[in-house]
Amino acid sequence: MSTPTTTPPPSGKGRTDVEARAGFAADAKGPVSLGAYVQGYRDKVRSGDVGSLPAILGLLALIIVFTIARPSTFPTALNFANLITQAGSICVLAMGIGFVLLLGHIDLSAGVIGGVGAGSMGMLILKEGFPWYVAVLAALLIGVIMGLITGWLVSTIGIPSFVVTLAFFLAWQGVLLWIIGTGGTVPINEPVIVGIANNNVPVVVGWVLVVLSIAAYAGVSLAVWQRRRSRNLVSPPLAVIVLRIAFIAALLIAATAVLSVNRARVATIQLEGIPWVAPLVAVLLIIWTFVQNRTAFGRYVYAVGGNAEAARRAGIRVGRITVWCFVISSGMAVISGIIAASRLNSVTPDAGAGNTLLYAVAAAVIGGTSLFGGKGKARDAIIGGLVIAVINNGLGLLGFEAKVNYLVTGLVLLVAASVDAISRRRRSSAGR
Repeated sequence: MSTPTTTPPPSGKGRTDVEARAGFAADAKGPVSLGAYVQGYRDKVRSGDVGSLPAILGLLALIIVFTIARPSTFPTALNFANLITQAGSICVLAMGIGFVLLLGHIDLSAGVIGGVGAGSMGMLILKEGFPWYVAVLAALLIGVIMGLITGWLVSTIGIPSFVVTLAFFLAWQGVLLWIIGTGGTVPINEPVIVGIANNNVPVVVGWVLVVLSIAAYAGVSLAVWQRRRSRNLVSPPLAVIVLRIAFIAALLIAATAVLSVNRARVATIQLEGIPWVAPLVAVLLIIWTFVQNRTAFGRYVYAVGGNAEAARRAGIRVGRITVWCFVISSGMAVISGIIAASRLNSVTPDAGAGNTLLYAVAAAVIGGTSLFGGKGKARDAIIGGLVIAVINNGLGLLGFEAKVNYLVTGLVLLVAASVDAISRRRRSSAGR
């Protein structure tokens, strides 16, 4: 009788987050010294596993350049709030598409699905008089159904995701035209929906949320570190955990302080506080980060993206994972469409078409999500979305035409894809 073989998990799976980040062997035990942790991270970067580092460095470089070029407008509180609002819908859409990209698939219909969801919500509120929360739930249900159809065609029928989602990119535009009508526009007047992208959290409430968020992050981080240490599992030095907490705390406090200042250009108007879209995106980021890092489903997604055949032989239901990833993409697309509708106060027949999807895919890839599958985090969408928003915003303040914006964004995406391809080759040669 032959001895059953087990397929090793793909790179980064079957190891702890710390091991995957620092490059330690899977059988390492006990706490890791600061020097070993730093050396492990350097080895990981040298082997090509750079993660979001290039995007973070690029974002910092863009901020410095635009701050120097437009010191009176770019680094202001008003422009900072505008950047958050501009990036909101793209970040949410990119987070959803990131799950599909992790599998090595693509979802070209996500943007239009968001338009259909937002249009359906608007019509239910305007024509049927539904409460906003019922309309939103109905729109999410529509998105889930669209994702189920797409995932089923890809996983069961076996049609390539590029073909399926390209077909639905066209088909769902027809559905949106049918919902709204040619040349029509659905106005969004519901105060709660409009407030997502146009209103701000009260200053006191904003500070309370930030303090609670920092406390929760610190508590969870230290609890995880203590639990791993008590079980003699590999864990980063306590200094790394403390520095990470301090950095996140400083970033949140600084951002909140800037946004708590009255940024209205007219002295008689009060415009202060964190835009509501920011905590919404933050909650979604926390949810999907937890799913990716702390659930069996998240591990299965990475396993399927790393090697679908190996995952299938290991007993993972690849088809079901594929369907659920498309459902997540479609559901997040609807939320993104609602945020975009809130910002524009309307839904048009071309909602979600045009550059919406391209920017979202670009955001995920620029942030560090691999087009080859198996590598990426929810935070990549946030980093990449901010990069695109800063490019759009900064070039607009400098007075450049749209063609320059497209050229720069395209070049940044090309560089990110090149880094991804080169990193993948180096990881392969290093045996990672």
